[in-house]
Amino acid sequence: MRRTAAAAYVRRMDLVEVLPQLHMFRFRIGQAYLWRDGSELTLIDAGDVDSAAAIGEAVRTLGLDPAGIRRIVITHGHRDHYGAARELADRHGAEIIAHALDAPVVRGERPVPEPDLLDWELPLWEHGLTCPDAPPTRVDREVTGGEVLPFGDGARVVHAPGHTPGSIALHLPRHGVLFTGDAVASAERRVMLGVFNVDRSGAAATFRRLAALAPRTVCFGHGDPLTGDAAAAMDAAAGGA
Repeated sequence: MRRTAAAAYVRRMDLVEVLPQLHMFRFRIGQAYLWRDGSELTLIDAGDVDSAAAIGEAVRTLGLDPAGIRRIVITHGHRDHYGAARELADRHGAEIIAHALDAPVVRGERPVPEPDLLDWELPLWEHGLTCPDAPPTRVDREVTGGEVLPFGDGARVVHAPGHTPGSIALHLPRHGVLFTGDAVASAERRVMLGVFNVDRSGAAATFRRLAALAPRTVCFGHGDPLTGDAAAAMDAAAGGA
């Protein structure tokens, strides 16, 4: 994994190459990913509401046209993950995809479910609330798990409840890539259960199911991706979740 030579820092965002066809956008809070199939682009999450311009600029530094963004897959209904989705989709004609259980939150029809916080999570949660509000955002396609989306030679939607009821992961089996959303995180090279879960036992069960996919590359909603010994690290961490 390395920063691209073009722009190590694009406005308020780091641009990091994970694989030749996969880049990470690292924001002040959280991150999103860009998958490239030739000129056709897919965003996995979209950062907060102020991220659209930086994402577009970053795409251009890669020699790509942001008009190639065909879809934006929202891993769950938290504003640091879908905040810029509406602006990007309106600007480039992209389809917005989210799980049916989190879609009403993304659309602003239901409040964000309250997490079951541990004591040590409280200050992190309060810090996270500094992320700006996101506007109600349309969801063009609702998924429930098991669907195969047309990117990455077949991206399978994995329902990953626990962090939120409608959290999803994306598994690209032909490339060995797994996007976990916030179901799993990494911190200081340590893989861990994601924080701020509405159902901690459900989140732990999800972690074990994702580890069983034995991915070669794992991309988290928070923390650096794993690109070496990923399956072993996931399996070891899932055992203690």
